Amino acid sequence: MSETPVRQQSTAAFYGQAVASFAVAMAATAIGIFRLNADAWVRGFLAIAVLYLVTSAFTLAKVIRDRQEAVQIVSRVDQARVEKLLSEHDPFEKL
Repeated sequence: MSETPVRQQSTAAFYGQAVASFAVAMAATAIGIFRLNADAWVRGFLAIAVLYLVTSAFTLAKVIRDRQEAVQIVSRVDQARVEKLLSEHDPFEKL
C-alpha cells in the first residue's frame, strides 16, 4: 500500500528556456557593462560583481534544493517506519 512519489522532471522546453534566458541576461549585462561610459576599473568592478552575484545565486539554489531533498528523504523514512508498524499490528491479538 505504499505509494512511491513520482519524481518531477523538467521538460526539455523548460530547460531550454531557462538556459536561453540565462544566456540572454548574461549577454545583455556584459554588453551593458562593456558599453558603459566609465573608466575601465569601474567596468571591471561591475563585471566582477556580476560574476560574484551569479555564482552566489547558483550556490543558493543548490543549497535550497539539497535541503528540500533531505527533508523528502527523512519524510520517506518516517513514512516507511509507520507503515511497518501498521503492518505488524494485529488488532485482534489478545493483550
